[in-house]
Amino acid sequence: MRSARFRRSRRAAAITLVSALSLTALAACGTSSSGDDSSDGAQQSGSSDPTIPLDPKTKVTLTIDCMPPTAKAAELKEWKEDVAEFNKTYPNVTIEGRSTPGQCLEPPRFTAMLKAKSQPDVFYTYFTDLPQVLAEDGAADISAYVSPKTVPLLKDIDPDVLDSLKHQGNLYGLPTSNYTMGLLINRKLFKDAGLDPDAPPRTWDEVRAAAKKIAALGDGIAGFGEYSAGNTGGWHFTAQMYSLGGDVVDASGTKAAFNNELGKQVAKNLHAMRWEDDSMGKTQLLKWGDLQKQIATDKLGMFLAAPDDIAYMVQQLGAKYENFGMGPIPGGRNTLAGGNNYMVKKGISPDKIKAAVAWLNFKNLTVGKGQFDWARTKADGLPVGIPQPNFWLNGSKTKDDAARVEHATMPVANFKAFMDNPVPGKAEPPKAQEVYKVLDNVMSGLLTNEDADVDKLLSTAEAQVNQVLAHQ
Repeated sequence: MRSARFRRSRRAAAITLVSALSLTALAACGTSSSGDDSSDGAQQSGSSDPTIPLDPKTKVTLTIDCMPPTAKAAELKEWKEDVAEFNKTYPNVTIEGRSTPGQCLEPPRFTAMLKAKSQPDVFYTYFTDLPQVLAEDGAADISAYVSPKTVPLLKDIDPDVLDSLKHQGNLYGLPTSNYTMGLLINRKLFKDAGLDPDAPPRTWDEVRAAAKKIAALGDGIAGFGEYSAGNTGGWHFTAQMYSLGGDVVDASGTKAAFNNELGKQVAKNLHAMRWEDDSMGKTQLLKWGDLQKQIATDKLGMFLAAPDDIAYMVQQLGAKYENFGMGPIPGGRNTLAGGNNYMVKKGISPDKIKAAVAWLNFKNLTVGKGQFDWARTKADGLPVGIPQPNFWLNGSKTKDDAARVEHATMPVANFKAFMDNPVPGKAEPPKAQEVYKVLDNVMSGLLTNEDADVDKLLSTAEAQVNQVLAHQ
């Protein structure tokens, strides 16, 4: 699920909290903006024509979600620097950042905020939050405000990323980060087991064979790890279905689509790895954070993850960048994709919307500036070289990739297999968190019960997911 460089820890916190919530109950933090006023108590001198960029002389005050807290000194320093730089072009725009102690994304707070219409002018969400935000009439349609005039690199943003923020052709947000899942490996354990860490497994048969070799090292080491609790098991079951070209919900969004041969293939393979091969370790019912601790301490060979897990493990768990590598998701047909973005509160003035787009363009959508100022990021002791966020195409991608390599704080060659073999991203299913909660039962059943009945697990889950999808 997730400063774009810290989206994973936020996504993890949200996933932990969302058990009783719907698909779109992941989201943003903060309190704020005073409602639907258009004046801010300041004189408005701009044009209401959305195709015309904001006049720098227009006085606007913007409240913005998820300003880094004091505890994240480097990120907060960069935020303040960016505000000062932005104000050189727009001196009459006052940026009022909102920060929240602890995790920025807390689903209960987000849901309450939307219902109370108390979100800031510019508020932070996941891609999957759009249905919930629209159901609460919370976001402005910014389609007319976003063009090559206001976002010069618009043509270089991956259209799949932008499509995640659209409904019926209308645009409701601008991205800050994106991710696709791949196979994260422990390079030390690969070498110890006689495997090539520069060539991670590309099929699930290869994963199974490699996991057996790694587990044979003994000392409590598992070859491959999986989640089965806190909605994360269902999340990964979905990713494995995608990797084989399958799905968990059909194209209509109204019926389960995993109780079939592909679903049985995923389930039987996991069950065999756990019980026939004994390559997944004896400790199960794991959730986000558990596998990270195992691989960071050389007790796990590989698991499915997004690249930003690596920064989390180095910064929070004391691991070393050089110990990790990544390859594309095994199977390679599709991979689960997601990301984070900012939306603009519905009802604020046109000038505020223009100011919001101008800020988001500067902070998050300009190569070499804001979050993509890799020289500054390195100087501030933050990670550089992780493959994502990377939603750039064309010349912007070439320029940004070169800067990441130039200022890298880690061996970027370790991620070459992942970068050189991109897999098409596929969005999370409708009512994702409720679907994942059901599919947790499939994963936990497979990994904790040697006598698990695969057909029964899948058919029971199918009926439950159909019930979830019937209430939309």
